[in-house]
Amino acid sequence: MRSDRMKKGIERAPHRSLLKAIGYTDEEIRRPMIGVANSVNTAVPGHVHLDKIAEAVKAGIYMAGGTPVEFGTIGVCDGLAMNHIGMKYSLASRELIADSVEVMAHAHALDGLVLVPNCDKIVPGMLMAAARLDLPTVVVSGGPMLAGERPGGAPGEKVDLITVFEAVGAVRSGKMSEEALTEMENAACPTCGSCAGMFTANSMNCLTEAVGLALPGNGTIPAVMSARIRLAKESGMQAVKLVEAGLTARQVMTEKAFENALTVDMALGCSTNTVLHLAAIAAEAGIALNLEKINRISEKTPHLCSLSPAGPHHLQDLNRAGGIYAVMSRLAEIGRIWPDCVTVSNRTVAELMSIAAVRDPDVIRSAEDPYHAQGGLAALFGNLAPRGCVVKQSAVVEKMLKHEGPARVFDAEEAATEAIMEGRIKKGDVVVIRYEGPRGGPGMREMLTPTSAIAGMGLDAGVALITDGRFSGGTRGASIGHVSPEAAQKGPIAAVREGDRISIDITGKTIELKVSDEEIQRRLAEWTLPAPKITEGYLARYAKMVSSADEGAILKS
Repeated sequence: MRSDRMKKGIERAPHRSLLKAIGYTDEEIRRPMIGVANSVNTAVPGHVHLDKIAEAVKAGIYMAGGTPVEFGTIGVCDGLAMNHIGMKYSLASRELIADSVEVMAHAHALDGLVLVPNCDKIVPGMLMAAARLDLPTVVVSGGPMLAGERPGGAPGEKVDLITVFEAVGAVRSGKMSEEALTEMENAACPTCGSCAGMFTANSMNCLTEAVGLALPGNGTIPAVMSARIRLAKESGMQAVKLVEAGLTARQVMTEKAFENALTVDMALGCSTNTVLHLAAIAAEAGIALNLEKINRISEKTPHLCSLSPAGPHHLQDLNRAGGIYAVMSRLAEIGRIWPDCVTVSNRTVAELMSIAAVRDPDVIRSAEDPYHAQGGLAALFGNLAPRGCVVKQSAVVEKMLKHEGPARVFDAEEAATEAIMEGRIKKGDVVVIRYEGPRGGPGMREMLTPTSAIAGMGLDAGVALITDGRFSGGTRGASIGHVSPEAAQKGPIAAVREGDRISIDITGKTIELKVSDEEIQRRLAEWTLPAPKITEGYLARYAKMVSSADEGAILKS
C-alpha cells in the first residue's frame, strides 16, 4: 500500500507512535488509509451539514475494511461573497483547495480519497486535486437545497436564491414592496444544501457523476434526504474497493469521460462556470479542452432539461425524474454518449444507464422533443473576443439571440450596478464591464448582482451585458462572459468606448465591435495598464500567475 511508506517497518515506529496518539489501533494502522477531505464550515449553507456526510463516509470506509483519515479544506459561499471584495477570492480559492488536498494526500501517504465538497469552487478544486494526484478517488457532495414556496403564489410555485436577487431589482424599479422582498428572502432558501437551481454548484456535482468520479445520485439527491447519507456510506465503501482494485482517478477521467460530461452539460443547461472548471480539471488530467470543442458538442446536443434559472424545475425535480443517468440514457439514444467509460462504481456508463429510468418526460425530455435543439452553452468569437467568450444560450429570450446596441462602458462591477439601479441603462444598451477578468479583477468576479438587477427591472429582453468577468449559474439573459483576452491583458475589450456599437449573434456564434481593426489597434497602442487593484497577499500573487479565462483561469508558473 502507498501508506506503507509512512507506517511499515522498524524505522516507522515513530510514525506509528504518532498515529496511536491520534487513537488509531494497530489494526487500523494496517488497513488502507483513506483520506476524507471535508469542507464543512458554518459560513456556507451548502456546507454546514457536511460533518454528517463525512461521518457517513467514514462509517462506510470502516465497513469496507479501511481506515478514514479526515482533514479539512476551505470553502467560500459565492452568494455571500457577491458584489463586494469577497467575490475576488471565490475563483482564486479553487486553486488553494486543490493545493491543500494535494499537500495532505502526499504528506500523509494516503492510499485513496473521498472528497466531500458541495459549493461552487470547492467541487472543481477537489476534482483538480483528484486529477493531479491520480489516486483511487470518490467524490460525494452534500447535495442540493430544496426550493422554497413562493409567498402568496400558486400551489407548488417555487422560489430560490436567484428569485431574491432578481426581487431586489423589482423593488428598485417599484414593481415590488420591501415587505414582499422580506417575505421572499425568508422563503427562498428553506434547507441546507447547494442552492436549488442548475447553478454552478449543482452543475459541477451533476457533471462529477457524468465524468464518472461519483456514484449515481451525487448531483441530484437533496441534502436533507436520508438517501444522501446512504450515498455517503456507499462512497466510503467504494473508495476502499477502488484501492483494492487499483482504479485511479485518471483511469476514470479520460478524454471520452470529459466529452460525456460536456454533453450532459449541454443537455442540462449548466452554468457558464463549468467551461472554466472543466478546462482546469482536464488540464490537470493532461487533456485539452477548448471553446471550439464546446461549440461542436453543443451544436450536436439537444437541451433536454429546463431548470432554474432558465426554466421552472429544480434539482429535486430532476432527482425525482430519474437523475443524471436517466439524462445520459436519453443522450445515448441518439449516440451522444460514450457508453464504455468506466466509473468509480466499477460499472461502465452503459451498465449504469441500463438501470436508470426517465420517470417524468417533462423534466427530462426526449431528443425528439427538446426544450432547444442545441445545448445550453455557446462560445462566441469575433474582434471583441478573439479567443472567445461564453453565454448560457438556453437562458436567453429569443429576441435577444441577436442584438446590436450602443456600449455603456464601466471599469468595475460596482459602477455598472449603480447605473442599472439608478435607471441609467435603457433598452437596446449593451453594458460592458471590464477589468474584472482573472488578472484584472483580480479573481474574475461573478456579475450576478447587475444581471439580476437587469432581469428584476424587466430589462433582460432588451439589454445585453458583456464582461471579461464571469457569471453565477443563476444568471439569465444575454449575459456574455469570459471575454478573452481580458482587458488587463490588452484585449480588445479594453478599446471599447462609450457609444460604440456592438453586435451580438448568439445563433451565429459571433460578437463584433463595430469599429475598424485599424481603429481598435490605434486605441490599444495608446492604452496603458491600470494600476493593480490589489497589491499584497494571495490575490496579488494570483494575479501574476493566472492564465486567461479561455484556458480555464489556471495558475502558471
